[in-house]
Amino acid sequence: MKTFTLPPLPYDMKALEPFISENTLSFHYGKHHKAYVDKLNELKPGTPFEDAGLEDIIRKADGALYNQAAQVWNHTFYWSCMKPAGGAPTGVLAEAIQEKWGSFEAFQAEFTKAAAGLFGSGWVWLAHKKGKLEIIAAPNAGNPIRDGKEPLLVLDVWEHAYYLDKQNRRPDYIADFWKLVDWDAVSERYLV
Repeated sequence: MKTFTLPPLPYDMKALEPFISENTLSFHYGKHHKAYVDKLNELKPGTPFEDAGLEDIIRKADGALYNQAAQVWNHTFYWSCMKPAGGAPTGVLAEAIQEKWGSFEAFQAEFTKAAAGLFGSGWVWLAHKKGKLEIIAAPNAGNPIRDGKEPLLVLDVWEHAYYLDKQNRRPDYIADFWKLVDWDAVSERYLV
């Protein structure tokens, strides 16, 4: 049977300060993300997904098993979308954003609006299918893989992602996220 482990963060716990604190990362990664991994490992035995990978579970499972697998995958992906001193998109991805939204600023405004407006908990994605970009606001453990789309970028808007640093100020958290986006990684995903 396949067992999942908590993947290492791609940076030090203090690397995203002052925008995301070490305290937030220690709880978000070390407690929340780890709890999803542990619960997924607990739920898998005796199901048709004992030997399945995360993406297969996300595509085919339902209920608690889907939720735990998606949360493990979503969090791992979220960490990979950030780095200290982010940047801006360049090259083919920048051109695709320009073509779809008219400018990077217009894209950023629409993504920000989706993230601020998502009621309750969830994820806001930049995804594509055959190069066609879209912003997806997905409640709870939503993941575009389920719909045959390729994730490029995600923002976690569950309260545990920002509450220790920002309390109820989700817009401040979203504004800080833009300072951390690893556009090199997002562009590499788009080119695959």
